[in-house]
Amino acid sequence: MLEKTQLLELAKATAHAKDPSVSYSFAGQNLNARAMNDTLRNELNELVGTYELYRENKNTYFSLVEKTLDDVLPQRVLERYADFADTQVYAQGTKPVFKRRLGRMRAKQFVTRVGLAGVYEVFKLGEESFEIGTSAIGAAAQIGFEEFLDKRVDFAEVVEIIMEGMDDFIYREIAAALMASVKQLPESNKVSTNGFNEIGMDFLVQGASAYGNPTIYCTREFAVKMLPATGWVSDAMRDERWRQGYLGNYKGVPVVVLPQSFEDETNSRKVIDPGYAWVIPSGADKPVVVAFEGDTHVRERENEDWSRDLQTYRKVGVGVRMTNNIFSYVDTSLQGKLDNKVNI
Repeated sequence: MLEKTQLLELAKATAHAKDPSVSYSFAGQNLNARAMNDTLRNELNELVGTYELYRENKNTYFSLVEKTLDDVLPQRVLERYADFADTQVYAQGTKPVFKRRLGRMRAKQFVTRVGLAGVYEVFKLGEESFEIGTSAIGAAAQIGFEEFLDKRVDFAEVVEIIMEGMDDFIYREIAAALMASVKQLPESNKVSTNGFNEIGMDFLVQGASAYGNPTIYCTREFAVKMLPATGWVSDAMRDERWRQGYLGNYKGVPVVVLPQSFEDETNSRKVIDPGYAWVIPSGADKPVVVAFEGDTHVRERENEDWSRDLQTYRKVGVGVRMTNNIFSYVDTSLQGKLDNKVNI
């Protein structure tokens, strides 16, 4: 069985190892993601794989989960939303402060502060920096007593469930903040049409081009509709659309598809409103800021049926800073269509 420091190193490395086709380095070995997950699973089952072991070593396990989340969760958020979000980690009690960057064309900036209880406060920025308030978020995973007795507990999966729950919560806050902040943009920075309109997108791209090379960010639902007039769609463009479902380039402008997610395991409701697209020039401040404050904390709650809920606590703040070099497109035929169902 690995020492505690080695087990922590393995847990962090496994959490970062997502691509099954890539070899990752651990303890002088090159292992693929599956091998690392299998190794972590075996090690954790030796530590807390039975009810008796769990009672004896649960505090060590809690510490392992806490330190893994402290290391991996901010990095995962940064990697997943790097195209449009800045992520910073602050010590407990430190006020998360973000500064705006000034480019060759000074942009007037607006900031939307997000309360994680659903309150959005909008104000104009009067200084060169702004503070993001943090609130506690959490996720939990339940382990049944019979699972302990039958040795069916997969603690590697428990860590992943908790991490995914917190990650999805942050993503929902990012989505809500982006939509709430559209009204702060100048009217000339916004286009709203029923369906995709080529003239409207061209207008926004032209505006963003005055500040740098633009990129279009949207959901896959939006991207599949973003087509030029059928009179000049080439065979190569048809092949690209058939291969990946959408065109990855719009008149020389890269199209980045934002990751979609669902509110719960039923897959019945989407997180990101598919009706929104963003045109952001290079060099612009990323519109979303995510602040992590302090450390992760884990505790357990024993239920009447002897099952246990592993609960996590982490302080996070989300904010959106809108400038007049960011442009927004709303397709009202997609806007608000969050229910995930097929219409045939």
